[in-house]
Amino acid sequence: MSDPEMSRTSLPIRGATRQHASSLDIREQDPPFSPPEPPSAPEGAPNVVVVLLDDMGFGAPSAFGGPCEMPTADRLAGGGLRYTRFHVTAVCSPTRQSLLTGRNHHSVGMGVTTEMASAAPGYNGIRPLSAGTMGQILAGNGYNTAAFGKWHQTPARDVSVAGPFDRWPTGEGFEKFYGFVCAEMNHWYPVLFDGTTPVEPDRGPEDGYHLSEDLVDRAIDWVRDQKSLKPETPFFAYLPFGATHAPYHVPKEYRDKYRGRFDHGWDRQREITLERQKELGVVPPETELAPWAEGVPHWDELSEQERESAASLMELYAGFAEHTDDQIGRLVDELEQQGELDNTLFVYILGDNGASAEGGLGGTLNEHRHASGIPDDAETINRHREELGDATTHAHYPVGWALAMNTPYQWTKQVASHFGGTRDGMIVHWPRGIAERGGIRDQFHHVIDVLPTVLEAAGIPQPDEVNGVTQQPVEGTSMLYSFNDASAAERRRIQYFEMVGNRGIYHDGWMAVTRHGTPWDMVQDGTRHYFDDDRWELYDTNVDWSQAHDLAAEHPGKLRELQQLFLVEASRYNVFPLDDRMTERENPREAGRRDLHGDRRSITFHASASRLTEETAPNVKNRSHTLTARIEVPESGADGVLVAQGGRFGGWSLYVHRGRACYAYNYFGLEVYRVSTDEPLPTGEHEIVLDFAYDGGGVGMGGTATLHVDGEQRGQQRVGGTIPYYFAFDETFDIGVDRASPVTDDYPPVDNAYTGTLHSVRVDLGDDLHSDSDSERDRELFRAAHD
Repeated sequence: MSDPEMSRTSLPIRGATRQHASSLDIREQDPPFSPPEPPSAPEGAPNVVVVLLDDMGFGAPSAFGGPCEMPTADRLAGGGLRYTRFHVTAVCSPTRQSLLTGRNHHSVGMGVTTEMASAAPGYNGIRPLSAGTMGQILAGNGYNTAAFGKWHQTPARDVSVAGPFDRWPTGEGFEKFYGFVCAEMNHWYPVLFDGTTPVEPDRGPEDGYHLSEDLVDRAIDWVRDQKSLKPETPFFAYLPFGATHAPYHVPKEYRDKYRGRFDHGWDRQREITLERQKELGVVPPETELAPWAEGVPHWDELSEQERESAASLMELYAGFAEHTDDQIGRLVDELEQQGELDNTLFVYILGDNGASAEGGLGGTLNEHRHASGIPDDAETINRHREELGDATTHAHYPVGWALAMNTPYQWTKQVASHFGGTRDGMIVHWPRGIAERGGIRDQFHHVIDVLPTVLEAAGIPQPDEVNGVTQQPVEGTSMLYSFNDASAAERRRIQYFEMVGNRGIYHDGWMAVTRHGTPWDMVQDGTRHYFDDDRWELYDTNVDWSQAHDLAAEHPGKLRELQQLFLVEASRYNVFPLDDRMTERENPREAGRRDLHGDRRSITFHASASRLTEETAPNVKNRSHTLTARIEVPESGADGVLVAQGGRFGGWSLYVHRGRACYAYNYFGLEVYRVSTDEPLPTGEHEIVLDFAYDGGGVGMGGTATLHVDGEQRGQQRVGGTIPYYFAFDETFDIGVDRASPVTDDYPPVDNAYTGTLHSVRVDLGDDLHSDSDSERDRELFRAAHD
């Protein structure tokens, strides 16, 4: 590699000097031509596997003292290292972008999730080309690369067959991708991509399908292919699971295994977990439980019904966690059988943020309802206890369990100021590179440190240029120094944190933090909370591991020093201006980002149009609109879906059922409003029109659905309320079929395509009756209408 033409600091690596012909006849060529050699990894470079779980707190997995049995994590920790002070960004997309680029999330435009992106540089959701990814760097250095699972970094407007695809996995250095490109996914009926091609599983849960199992099946097959065809080439496999993010979907036997295990409640669970953590050595013996979050009930303050529903939701989550870990175990077994485990740098990150409080104080059967301010009661949840985890539920546990799953720390996902939102367990397993087995590492680290660690382990330099673009500095610090030196002085001395206005700054053990919002208040009340009014806290984590004792009053000078340091770091890394908007930022107009359709009012789809995500579909929410389907009915009759959006937990569908034209509006799974023609459609061509007249006066208001056939009104239905913010991240807008879960039980899941001829579907959008200037008033009206 001494040849400057072969420098690894400029990717792609340049090939050998051009060879010139010296003869007319190939037989007389001197010197003979040498075949071009593709880039190869440095000698001895290990395979790399990075596994990332979703929405799991520090105190959830058994490897870090938690109640969720995760034997694979235990096994890898026993053969490797546990990192006890590893940090993430408090929300999913930012953590994932930081992981793969080695830069702070605002430095790469991912201050929040892709669906909440704005026009501000630190929040636009677009990775700059100057921040090359782990996939690009390893692929450019001779690795084979693949990603399986959740990809939540592509700009939301780009997630369609129209692209562009430069910020899809296959455009960011992964030669193979199989998974989903959004925030969450239905694990029984997922809508997936193979590369950039939309695909769905060829079987359903009744035939044993589950997404986590499918992802690992694909990963195992890919690894086998690599070792069969290129045994000397190292591989990089990235497995970011959708689990354990809601919806909690898991085989019944995993759920039932935990029956009764959480009847003691979340207060007692925190005590049990802390005792185990001390025994394992993942927290110091003097660690205390951090204060309980204000406004969250203690277990003994719940009614009997509330305790029953809360316990059953935690049983479900624990089963989901164990099931996911078991799938990872199958991959570990395969690596061992291939003889590759010892030379695989296996990084297992047990959470992209702290445990999630987004199920509300009581938990929910449908997280989308809670996200729009509509809670479930315990009695409702208990009525569906036996169905929990199956395809009819979209469950999320209560806030109390999120706090317990973050033991011993304060707060939860979204709260970047406190360790409950940012500290997760991480395990590193690499027998050829790590001498100690079962070691503990207490150095302070951050998710941006993973990329430089992988590169140093592989003997690959951080590139100065990728695809002709000069690279901005990698902001992470390699953790390799700690692999074989438990007492090594930590090298990450400063780290800022910020998420939706929650802020923190770490410097040599001291932390100044301020919590700006409450994570389970998903629908804001319109009251503006000024950042200057936030109360700052101060912790000395050198002696107070869990941020249990606020020292702001005792050390005001230290607090001011750290507040100034936060301003410096935030300015340096593109954090300003701060933005605390939550659900309303999912509206592109209010967030200030571009969407796919812009100001178009009429969009026509052909019969075989590809599915669309929420962000790329025509936005029919909070406005009048018209659906027009041109169809043909054969002599034998026809049934099936013409156009649909969403699914069982919220959405709408225009379809034919028992020969009759029908429209259904599913209001969060609480009520399905339906209108249909009285008689079956006769043979021949027809124009089916659904006019939806929105009431206006706020978001989520009602409307009137009027059904026309061939220009004649054939039915009308009052719709009492509509979905204000989003139908579902894990459902799609579909032409000629309703993918994933069905909007209505009038037709089955998946097998519901229209059986006649569908010529086209046109969507016409009326005036947007929800203007940005009215947003605060609209939220107040929505709350009042649904209290």
